[in-house]
Amino acid sequence: MIRIAVVEDQTLMRSALISLLDLEDDITVIGEAGRGDEVSELVHRLEADVVLLDIELPGMNGLEALEELNHATDAIADKTDTAEPEVIIVTTFGRAGYLRRAMDAGAKGFLVKDDPVETLAESIRRVAQGEMVIDPLLAAQALSSGENPLTERESQVLLATDDGVPIVDAAEALHLSPSTVRNYLSSAIGKLGARNRAEALRNARSEGWI
Repeated sequence: MIRIAVVEDQTLMRSALISLLDLEDDITVIGEAGRGDEVSELVHRLEADVVLLDIELPGMNGLEALEELNHATDAIADKTDTAEPEVIIVTTFGRAGYLRRAMDAGAKGFLVKDDPVETLAESIRRVAQGEMVIDPLLAAQALSSGENPLTERESQVLLATDDGVPIVDAAEALHLSPSTVRNYLSSAIGKLGARNRAEALRNARSEGWI
């Protein structure tokens, strides 16, 4: 029996998904959550085999939750023989940048919510057996879209100046000088072919790079 945990913030979607998966003879849902910052505790408390993880979550997005989960699992693995759970990203936002980030963070599957439940169930079985499962159309898009042009610091600066946050305040939050923040912003804007930081942030988000 494959033990899974479902993390999805929309209650109706989560309930429907759990009901459908519970109809499978070899899959059992042992836990659920609606927030990204609940993932690590939920998974390790229940010892799930596979985690179905949305990206757009309150508290912490799914990609951040995946990274936290991996860090926590590494720490536990140093002390116990507990098996690491496999993670399948199941999201509405089929963006090539999200796929790359998810794979870099250790996800073993990436599917969009348009897929039928039969595809999801089969993907869970394959991932539980050690395979990697990726939506084929999204995989093709990822190959053609190229790498994320932004450095980690450029991404941090763009996010820190979201919603018109003053450069001085962003610099203080990042422990950088205002001139350094301006330099990172200028670099990010140029790489993304944008006219200003707001447009640069929109472009980066549309690609799934941040």
